[in-house]
Amino acid sequence: MSFLPQLVFAAVLIAAIWRFSKKAGAIARNIHLGKAQNRTDNPGARRANMLRVAFGQSKMQARPVAGVLHFIVYAAFLIINIEVLEIIVDGLFGTHRFFAPFLGNAYPIIIGFFEILAVLTVVAVLIFWWRRNVAKLDRFHKPEMKGWAFTDANNILYIEVALMFALLNMNAVESLLPDGHEAFIISNSIAPLWSGLSEATLHLLERGFWWVHIVGILAFLNYLPYSKHFHIILAFPNTYYANLKAKGQFENNGAVTKEVALMMDPTADPFAAPAPDAEAPVERFGAKDATDLSWINLMNAYTCTECGRCTSECPANLTGKKLSPRKIMMDTRDRIEEIGQNMDANGGTFQEDGKSLLGDYITPEEIWACTSCNACVQACPVDIDPLNIIMKLRNYATMEESSAPSELNAMMTNVENNGAPWPFSQMDRANWTNE
Repeated sequence: MSFLPQLVFAAVLIAAIWRFSKKAGAIARNIHLGKAQNRTDNPGARRANMLRVAFGQSKMQARPVAGVLHFIVYAAFLIINIEVLEIIVDGLFGTHRFFAPFLGNAYPIIIGFFEILAVLTVVAVLIFWWRRNVAKLDRFHKPEMKGWAFTDANNILYIEVALMFALLNMNAVESLLPDGHEAFIISNSIAPLWSGLSEATLHLLERGFWWVHIVGILAFLNYLPYSKHFHIILAFPNTYYANLKAKGQFENNGAVTKEVALMMDPTADPFAAPAPDAEAPVERFGAKDATDLSWINLMNAYTCTECGRCTSECPANLTGKKLSPRKIMMDTRDRIEEIGQNMDANGGTFQEDGKSLLGDYITPEEIWACTSCNACVQACPVDIDPLNIIMKLRNYATMEESSAPSELNAMMTNVENNGAPWPFSQMDRANWTNE
């Protein structure tokens, strides 16, 4: 008995897992280039949120057509992986339909259910393709979706169809072999397409479809880290570590909070200088580059599905402003990827490249168009928070560069001098009553 097929399969499997692990490890490294942020509070609520939003697809159902279609593809991805496990066992040990003897009469029923899911997946994918390429829904054709972003989305649809066809035809051809398993519910109707071929040809076809299916899945696994579909993996930790606080509750800058507390303390000496700490790094107000963001922000960026629900709900974008919350996330991911590649090329150390997230990727026009309404946060099906990144970029622009719009600078000056946003002193504030 030759062990060559098992050895070849083992080599392909190990190579695929190693390559995926290498890229996934680089992404994990990039995410942890962000600043520390503690999101370990209330683990029960976090698990519930992950089960509801990531596993349960609850926020996807806000748009029922896309929600139902996505749930079909999602369910097929989870359940058909059981058959993938069987294929891996067969490939490693030279068995065939390893689980069939253990499941008995239930086996054809289970595989038949898998086949129904495969057909539903093909139907759902075709509808997705039509919506994107024929109906041309506006959110799929925004400026940030040109080039690779659009091609990537279509690539995923083509891969999914190819994988399902390989699975169904593998079962259909096998049913025609003398020693093959009986046909299943869907492949039974496909089998006549291959009837009339010699037994040797059928054997080659069955093995060919088997290899196309499993190698296609392993190739898809390695495609994920380069694709928006890496959210298949990151959606779960992203929803677990999501912000559970009220949408309108913003983070306070620690240094500013400390200064305000000192000002409000009647026992504090306003002229006392804090003890210098030579080892303490200078804290930047807000964020200028991707590494000034938190690791949660960077994980959000890698989790982005590029579905465009955030942008389609953004009131600034709807009125023609340049701001697109989806682009904010895509730009953040592109910049941290660029920083990671810079480090890889320089022995793990970042060499200054003269670029930054604010300015080279995201323009001031974009961040100041935001109304901070949280519509994008509410719309995201995997709990991504573009507004948090926008507010940190604004924080830097205001407090480090004093580059806020003139109207905002005037308002902040009035608050500082008059205790209100209007250009009137406190003594004159009620003069309007004399009229």
